[in-house]
Amino acid sequence: MTTSAYQHAFQQATDTPDSFWLQQAKQIHWFKPPNVAFEKDANGIERWFPDGELNTAYLALDYHVENGRGDQTALIYDSPVTGKKAQYSYSVLRDQVAKCAGMLAALGVEKGDRVVIYMPMIPQAAIAMLACARLGAIHSVVFGGFAPNELAVRLEDAEPKVLLTASCGIEVSNVIPYKPLVDRAVMDSRWKPEHVVVFQRQEFPANLDNARDADWSTLIEKAAPHDCVPVNATDPLYILYTSGTTGKPKGVVRDNGGHAVAMKYSMSAIYDVKPGEVYWAASDVGWVVGHSYIVYAPLIHGCTTIMFEGKPVRTPDPGAFWRVCDEYNVAVLFSAPTAFRAIKKEDPDGVHVPQYSMSALHHIFMAGERLDPPTLEWVESKTGRAVVDHWWQTETGWAISANPIGLETFAIKPGSSTKPTPGFHVEILDESGQRQSANTQGFIAIKRPLPPSCLSTVWRNHDRFESGYLQQFPGYYVSGDGGYMDEEGYLFVMGRIDDVINVSGHRLSTGEMEEIVGAHEAVAECAVVGVYDDLKGQVPLGLVVLKDGYVSVSGDIEAALVAKVRNEIGPVACFQRAIVVDRLPKTRSGKILRRIIRQIADGESYTVPSTIDDPASLEDIRQFLS
Repeated sequence: MTTSAYQHAFQQATDTPDSFWLQQAKQIHWFKPPNVAFEKDANGIERWFPDGELNTAYLALDYHVENGRGDQTALIYDSPVTGKKAQYSYSVLRDQVAKCAGMLAALGVEKGDRVVIYMPMIPQAAIAMLACARLGAIHSVVFGGFAPNELAVRLEDAEPKVLLTASCGIEVSNVIPYKPLVDRAVMDSRWKPEHVVVFQRQEFPANLDNARDADWSTLIEKAAPHDCVPVNATDPLYILYTSGTTGKPKGVVRDNGGHAVAMKYSMSAIYDVKPGEVYWAASDVGWVVGHSYIVYAPLIHGCTTIMFEGKPVRTPDPGAFWRVCDEYNVAVLFSAPTAFRAIKKEDPDGVHVPQYSMSALHHIFMAGERLDPPTLEWVESKTGRAVVDHWWQTETGWAISANPIGLETFAIKPGSSTKPTPGFHVEILDESGQRQSANTQGFIAIKRPLPPSCLSTVWRNHDRFESGYLQQFPGYYVSGDGGYMDEEGYLFVMGRIDDVINVSGHRLSTGEMEEIVGAHEAVAECAVVGVYDDLKGQVPLGLVVLKDGYVSVSGDIEAALVAKVRNEIGPVACFQRAIVVDRLPKTRSGKILRRIIRQIADGESYTVPSTIDDPASLEDIRQFLS
């Protein structure tokens, strides 16, 4: 029997990961090529390409310039909130990054030092990240506009020598001054950076009235360009903080070598994008998607990447994504399902889509949360483009499972992120660590060794890495998500393990209920959570946001949704409450705050997360549930 391209790659990555990944490592330029694929460090953690030396900024910029592609556009900046647009060739971007690296070096930043970047979606954010990589410094990007106390916590943990920021961020309806937030964070933090460098934006210039403050443009003008500093493959490239169950953020550590190899491989194997094509990840550099697929992977692969300072709606309308795809000949679009649900809510009939031909666009990828089948079907039907659901985490840095269209295109199964990516040996385990049979839900775990680019530790807290990810099932990384694999090897991610509820002894998936509720023609988006019940232990509660133009009269839509779940799952689901709300509380990356919704419904105390997009949305939920 003929082995398919996917089967061959997956089997090789599973059976002989050392030879498979050493072969992939040949696709990037090394200052010192590795001979060893991986070895275990003192903590027993696999470290990739330990004898290799490289520089990530060199791979992203200098390599292309030196190979005759300096005139190609590397970065497009499109800002509907300011009306500004700009394009940077590989040569120009390389030169600006070299100057920024020289600026940081003049401030005393050296290899291994940390730099915190607190900036909006402007080119200087990407330039700052690449400048750190050029020096071998470790950057930690904090989402622009985060509350001062959250920035302070990250300053204390990362202990940066320099903090880079902008004078303001710009939203659809307002300007957010950053400097007062930064000043408060530095004041509250036990760790004080030696320098705070501010990029002044004309929309709201900042007062630089502290001895540690400096003006970005002034320093850049005086700076001498800095060469790329060779680093070990196992040296950290960045720290990215992700929410922790304890309330203290976890600093995920990403290395240079494994990250670069995985990024390069993913662009061809998963996204099937070619060097020179335009790749757009409509995200933010504050999130892992922005690190992997706005800044690093597209540039390492030789693509043109886009930094978009706007929203999927109201900048100026629900056609914003389609306009950008059309204007810049985007080949691949990648964003979160919540972005497309927002578009669907304001343009349910998709009338803005036909206004743009988007002739170069061949695939739309989604990740960041579970892709509900109604959203998948709406985007496919309105755009005529194939939608690829893929699943990954901040901790992995790239897709655990996907439809690997660069290797082989599989039939789409709505609700599934298709098959595990080569390198990720995914298994479904029960509470005792035993493998589950097909179509049986359990813990989604990844057998070690983890492939390149996955986190190697939690910054300055390796015990937390071990206890949070490795101890529950020895020999496995535990994702924290639950799901199942069907008889054809398709992976269905049903949500966080705590999103499985127990109703009178029956274990039921709230994700499955959300699929059913979300399929109703009136529903734009929804959340189903399990709430406490004296008799049954837990019962499901549904919160739904209706599409524009739909109104629930005398509870007719709520009643229809209750009946729909009863018909498709059965009375065992005990789905008896569906409440129409104006909006759902979410993080800025689009994840619905289901746990907090449940805590509000149960009358429990809760902590408002730093990542929340609209704190007022929680008060709305409190009122609806009171």
